[in-house]
Amino acid sequence: MRIHNEEELLRAVAEDRWMMGILATARSLELPDCWVCAGFVRSKVWDIQHGFTTRTPLGDVDVIYYDPSDIREEVEKALEAWLREADPSVPWSVKNQARMHVVNDLEPYSSATDGMSKFPETATALGLALTGQGEVILSAPHGLSDVLGLIVRPSPLFNAHLRLHRIYEERVAKKNWQSVWNQLQVILPDQSPLHPLSPPARS
Repeated sequence: MRIHNEEELLRAVAEDRWMMGILATARSLELPDCWVCAGFVRSKVWDIQHGFTTRTPLGDVDVIYYDPSDIREEVEKALEAWLREADPSVPWSVKNQARMHVVNDLEPYSSATDGMSKFPETATALGLALTGQGEVILSAPHGLSDVLGLIVRPSPLFNAHLRLHRIYEERVAKKNWQSVWNQLQVILPDQSPLHPLSPPARS
């Protein structure tokens, strides 16, 4: 079975009790503009597209939200501690995207999805959340075509600025995703842009 569109992805997540439990736990924080994102979503898709019957372990489970009223890092750490107490089996990571533009020396983000759009790869810029009615919703600022097509491509931010090319290439090499998902195609950045930029967003 392969995923071909958003509807099939959301159905696969809804049928995954482990993912639904994580989404429910994250939602219980009642954070504004909150999503479980990055590898949590990407790895699920890649596992399905490769026909894996066992989940590939995650180094962390990224929870992001957007709250410009309180950008203290201590708040994020307190939320991580609460999540670890709620489910110690999950490697939680929490980041307020209203703060991350400061950390990464970029222009302010307008939302959590805007923060996602600054992640290094298009296939990483994905988030899931539960509505108040318990329905799964998706945020995908760069769409689904790359993640579904098993393409690792730099996001527009990382492709547009020469300074970020090396960071993207080093990240892809370090992650070595192709050793796990051998059908992946890695696209290198366009070498023509020469725009200077400060350090990038992290996922």
